[in-house]
This record gives sequence, structure tokens and C-alpha cells, in this order.
Amino acid sequence: MKIAVGCDHRGYEIKEKIKAIINELGHECVDFGAQDNEPVDYPDTAYAAANAVSTKQADRAILACATGIGMSMAANKVHGIRAALCHDELTAQASRGHNDSNVLCLPADQLGESLVRKIVEVWLNTDFQGGRHQRRVNKIQAIEDGKDPKEVNS
Repeated sequence: MKIAVGCDHRGYEIKEKIKAIINELGHECVDFGAQDNEPVDYPDTAYAAANAVSTKQADRAILACATGIGMSMAANKVHGIRAALCHDELTAQASRGHNDSNVLCLPADQLGESLVRKIVEVWLNTDFQGGRHQRRVNKIQAIEDGKDPKEVNS
């Protein structure tokens, strides 16, 4: 898979570790910045990486900022993006298996290196389960399209 990565200055260190994990797992990594610890605005990199997923230039994206909240909020504004803020392996697995998340957002200030590795590995290796979960993902898409999700039957 081709994985876009992005961060703000607070997420820079963790982003560099994530890139190494992606490469170790045999995936291609595309870096949308930041390139150092100098202050940058998280919406800029969130948009660039999420847009790469939305336009099929990348299969998925992983974003990091201090809390992961800003990246998640910004990425979820991009059409077709289902960004999930994950703090552990369980939320990473559920975000993929149940919600078909295509962007993983991580709180750089709250996670150690070993937990980051576990979360990234689980998220990259978990497939969407489909079935009853597909209906719910379709309803998320309906909301994005300005429709009432109750109108979606399948």
C-alpha cells in the first residue's frame, strides 16, 4: 500500500518513527511534512495527506499532532475521508474493521514508541469487515453528501 504521512511540529518525531514502521512493513510512504520541529499549521498537512487519499494518490494516511484532535477534525473535512483518532490497538482495530477508516490520527504527546508501533501495525493489517458495518459506513457517506442517514437502507 501507499501510505501518506503528515504532522505538525508537535508530531514530527513520531512521524519519523511511523515512516520507519511503514517501510519495515513493506509499504510505500509519501511524506507531506512537517520536515522539522518548526511550527506549522496542522490543517495544511492534514489536508494534503487526506486529499492524497481522497484522490486515490495514496491508499491510506497516518497523521500526528499533539493530541490528534486537530488532525482528525481537519482530515474529516476532506471528501471521502474517515479519519479516526486512535489511542490503542483496540480503537485502531475497530476503526478499520467496523468503520473502514482510511486515515489514522495519533496523539503524539500521549503515546510511547512501542504503542505507536502496535497501533500502526494493527491499523495497517486490519481489513474492513463489511457486512452490517457497510450499511453504517454508507450512512456516514450519506451524511457527507448532505442526506439523512435514515434514508440509506443498505
